[in-house]
Amino acid sequence: MIKLFPFLFIILWSSAFVSGKIIVQSASPFASLSFRFFIVSIGFLLFSYLIKEKIIVKKTLILQTGITGILFHGFYLGGVFFSYAVGLSATVSALIVGLQPVLTNILSGPILNEKVTLVQWFGIFLGLIGTTIVIGFDIGREIPVIGLLASIVALLGATTATIWQKKITNNLPLSVNNLYQAISAAIFLFFVSIIFEKPFIDFETSFILSMSWQILMVSFGAFTILMYLIKVGSASKTSNLFFLVPPTTAIMAWLVLDEEIFIIDIVGLFIAAIGVYIATRK
Repeated sequence: MIKLFPFLFIILWSSAFVSGKIIVQSASPFASLSFRFFIVSIGFLLFSYLIKEKIIVKKTLILQTGITGILFHGFYLGGVFFSYAVGLSATVSALIVGLQPVLTNILSGPILNEKVTLVQWFGIFLGLIGTTIVIGFDIGREIPVIGLLASIVALLGATTATIWQKKITNNLPLSVNNLYQAISAAIFLFFVSIIFEKPFIDFETSFILSMSWQILMVSFGAFTILMYLIKVGSASKTSNLFFLVPPTTAIMAWLVLDEEIFIIDIVGLFIAAIGVYIATRK
């Protein structure tokens, strides 16, 4: 089952881009995310209690984990959701954030002392080429500047969070780690919502279904898998999986959101898959 974790992560993480696009049609981006992580924090609190994990931990550990939560859920997801709200497509947003492995590989060497080989760099190059091919048709269209900037903020947030989490990854059990990340994100996003938007949530059917999917399958599923992969592997190799997210998102967006997809997109997906294999193989 553990061998399937990378595959499950890619599918579930990609689905978050599509369901997120649906959510912002019924709610303001930061309010919806604050609501999501409030529910998620309750879930991880109950889970941690049931499996008898030590919930009360040192303040320094809470602070370290809270920073990861704010970077991942606040800046990364906040940037992605905001870019949707101003009109950026799911595929373009996924492409920009999909550049995260490049930054992570560049920074993980000097910060985490992880060795990135020439073979890995070749895999990264193929992944980047494949990803660019998949959504190349969207790049030529009108892209809202503020949406582009929000996606860049999301990219920087995800990269920083991955490296930061790797530095503190062995200090807390996964369930407690995710609990404090969710609490920190919920509080952070609440204040961001109050300050930067007119918060609203329309509890219509599409919102309830999409939010339920994000809570159960993405926050409890994909994010827990990501934290596990970072814990047992290197930050650089784990981040390389993000190269498969944009092509997978493009296919899902075509099926669910009716965003265009072409034969060349399938070619790009194949090239990206080869790149990920080369960059992450032992």
